[in-house]
Amino acid sequence: MPHREFSHLITRALRNQQGSVTIEAALGLSSLVIVCAAMIGGIATLAAQVAAIDSAGAAARSQAIGVDYEPPRGSVSIHTSDGLLTATAEIPAIFGPVQATAIYPVETP
Repeated sequence: MPHREFSHLITRALRNQQGSVTIEAALGLSSLVIVCAAMIGGIATLAAQVAAIDSAGAAARSQAIGVDYEPPRGSVSIHTSDGLLTATAEIPAIFGPVQATAIYPVETP
């Protein structure tokens, strides 16, 4: 008889749905938070890419007319070959650093 009561308790506990809604809600909310965080990280990385493009273009234009340029964030390297200036900007972002390159002709006075 005790075995039968024990198996009845186990069966009733396994059939009990109480608490499953809480677990489903917790999993759903945590998944939503992860997706939102990934979206925010992606948007921030795209913003860093736009900033890198702007910084590379500004650095190349400034160097082409002979003015020094200091990027607001990140770093810029400039190389000259065959009358062309190549500026490469690198800016840190959430999913890794992003780079952009701009090429401008050297202006002669």
